[in-house]
Amino acid sequence: MASAAVFDLDGTLACLPINWEALFEEFKRIMHADVVRPLVDAVSRVDERTKQEVFLAWDKAELASCEQATTCGEGMKLYRKFKGKPKALVTLQGKAVVTPLLKKLGLKFDAIFTREDTLFREEQLRMAIERLKVPVADVLFVGNVESDAVAALKVGCQFQKVK
Repeated sequence: MASAAVFDLDGTLACLPINWEALFEEFKRIMHADVVRPLVDAVSRVDERTKQEVFLAWDKAELASCEQATTCGEGMKLYRKFKGKPKALVTLQGKAVVTPLLKKLGLKFDAIFTREDTLFREEQLRMAIERLKVPVADVLFVGNVESDAVAALKVGCQFQKVK
């Protein structure tokens, strides 16, 4: 078993009821673009001012959904399994929603990395593992999408996908 864990947030530990289609339309307007998917790629190519506008719109949508957020059973079960062990959170959610959401759900982490730190999951994982001070092979990354699995493979840690 792994001696430390890194968790994704939305779709893994919490389910934020965000109207993504409306938010993507807002992103298109802000970025003056017809295509904004994959979002990480689109946001990484814009200037800093536009990026901050995107983040503000994203924060607003996330904060509006925070009160209606629910937990994800499979991810929460794994979170509890790692009680007393080093844990980190990596997320594309913003700091503005992460703090109240973690408080609402009663979750605590030794390290937290959000989109403000980096938009790239592989970089987030590397930063989290470095902060946890655990050998990469001893870390379990818990996520919910294929790109999480790819990032774990590239970094060299274990991976478990949850539904």
